[in-house]
Amino acid sequence: MTVYFIGAGPGDPDLITVKGRAIIERCPVCLFAGSLVPEAVVACAPDGAIVKDTAAMTLDDTHAEIVAAHGRGEDVARVHSGDPSLYGAIAEQIRRLRAEGIPYEIVPGVPAYAAAAAAIGQELTIPEIAQSIVLTRMSMQSTGMPDGETLDNFGRTGATLAIHLAVRNMREIERQLVPHYGENCPVVVAYRVGWPDQMIIRGTLGSIRMKVRKEKITRTALIMVGPALAEAQEFVDSALYDPAKPHVLRPVTGVDLVEDHNT
Repeated sequence: MTVYFIGAGPGDPDLITVKGRAIIERCPVCLFAGSLVPEAVVACAPDGAIVKDTAAMTLDDTHAEIVAAHGRGEDVARVHSGDPSLYGAIAEQIRRLRAEGIPYEIVPGVPAYAAAAAAIGQELTIPEIAQSIVLTRMSMQSTGMPDGETLDNFGRTGATLAIHLAVRNMREIERQLVPHYGENCPVVVAYRVGWPDQMIIRGTLGSIRMKVRKEKITRTALIMVGPALAEAQEFVDSALYDPAKPHVLRPVTGVDLVEDHNT
């Protein structure tokens, strides 16, 4: 048997990969994180399959289900939100599987920041404005952050920040990032992106806190900060399709070389 850690995407059942859906369709056991994964995602599980919402279960509980399935020789679809590699809490599950010699595979999914960028209709890497994306979070009541991984440090880069698990700490985000980005820096808060009740809130570092407070959003939101998020801005075209900048797949052809008579 094999345990498949499947990224279900941000919420929209249509955003799961073809491979992920196909595995769910044939697995006799399906364990899904119901607090973040809609039941519609696992509705394709085969008739008679064991389908359990793990939201109220502990690591010991979910592992016991996997061990039992292993004993029966049954594949397990372990369905997580977004992409399992980002805050998926799969590392501790994998550690136990490795210790007991239980095979596993990871099937990637659409991460929340990608779905949020699609929802606002923008690219996050704008030529000469922002070419890096930092995926991070804040400690709050969850596991502490390693030394050096602070918003203050990341803010010094000027990159686009995608901040998870932090919507209850908007004041601290404002305090740490305004010195680096300025109060007028664009901010997008994507609430339950990909779900029917999705909400996109736009603002600036100086205004977003009160907008989020007005909507009473306290969880399940991604915060994106950076100049690349501006709805209208001037920027140079990417060199990717620039005819004056050939590359191995688009060599120079039919270009007349003009002699410079001044040399």
